[in-house]
Amino acid sequence: MAGPSGLCVIDKPAGWTSHDVVAKLRGVLGTRKVGHAGTLDPDATGVLLVGVGTATRLMRFMTALPKSYVGEVVLGTETSTLDASGEVTATHEMGDVTVEAARAAAAQLTGDILQVPPMVSALKVGGRRLHELAREGIEVEREARPVTVHRFVVDELPDTPGALRVEVDCSSGTYVRTLAADLGHLLGGGAHLRNLRRTAIGSFSLDEATTIEGATVLPPSEALRDLQRVTVSDDVAALVRNGRILDLDVLGVTGQSPWPLLTPDGTLLAVYEPVGGGRAKPTVVIPS
Repeated sequence: MAGPSGLCVIDKPAGWTSHDVVAKLRGVLGTRKVGHAGTLDPDATGVLLVGVGTATRLMRFMTALPKSYVGEVVLGTETSTLDASGEVTATHEMGDVTVEAARAAAAQLTGDILQVPPMVSALKVGGRRLHELAREGIEVEREARPVTVHRFVVDELPDTPGALRVEVDCSSGTYVRTLAADLGHLLGGGAHLRNLRRTAIGSFSLDEATTIEGATVLPPSEALRDLQRVTVSDDVAALVRNGRILDLDVLGVTGQSPWPLLTPDGTLLAVYEPVGGGRAKPTVVIPS
């Protein structure tokens, strides 16, 4: 008997790695076919998207979705990891920084910017993940990468001098801990991030997130709801199930790919991508 297949929107607790969540869900859902999209740091909490069964093949289409976060920036202290889990590497006197100055600095970090990834990250350099090198005390040059910060809101934290509350909407691949560190530098000192919480990935928000134990498996079609889904006729569906390369006008697709194709009753059939010459091929076909 086939196991469950679809998407879980999990509210990851603090202290769990994304892999820990996957391992626990395998037991909760009774299947080995579980994988996540969009790693979340162990100390961070919030939205983690997890594919189950055949939907694990859809996770790669979700990694580019924009992200939203809330967190706290602690001014005056820099750490080895740029967040509260690291060792203190420098301290600065920044007691006179105003929220107005912080907002002006945040404005410089908004829009299309270049960002140097932190050493404690999952990016690979020379075939090895940066966090593996960092654990060995090795620091390597990292090339700045283009990212987009759509919104960077800074507010005071009541009764918490020297700390700021931040809200960030950003492109995939943006490191909020690096934004915190860069904010501190722009304000003439340093800073680190704490209490990071991811509030949304694309249209998937905390409102529909569940605990790991209470995980709900959404249909595979829901995993791709932020893409341009197209409903095809029964005749075209039969061709799609056979993995046929088809003309774009036969599929009825326009705009940006990839294109999730659905049956009239809303069942996900496949994901198609262009191959040139006005045609497209399936990169994923979901078994009926």
